[in-house]
Amino acid sequence: QVQLVESGGGLVQAGGSLRLSCAASGRTFSSYTVGWFRQAPGKEREFVATISRSGGSTYYADSVKGRFDISRDNAKSTVYLQMNSLKPEDTAVYYCAATGNVALRQQSLYEYWGQGTQVTVSS
Repeated sequence: QVQLVESGGGLVQAGGSLRLSCAASGRTFSSYTVGWFRQAPGKEREFVATISRSGGSTYYADSVKGRFDISRDNAKSTVYLQMNSLKPEDTAVYYCAATGNVALRQQSLYEYWGQGTQVTVSS
């Protein structure tokens, strides 16, 4: 079992930056692939980014590629999402999720989910 807690959300102006954190507790964190997803009001939850167990491989949605950076520190059991050049359309609740499977953007493969953190980007 893995428990995930997101933090770092908030209100930022367009063009600004935020760094989200996903802190994990429970079983060996380095055994899990971790992804970030987001859900905007009235929309379905969508994939944002994912990082492999070692941190050696990352994968991004086209909408955030070049602006967001996912990283992890297994010693701290934490995954980060650095978000730069934020746009109003990035406004959403951001969730981190973990899986022991090989997974990229398929939400159904992620076994554990956090409660989410709100990111609001004003124009």
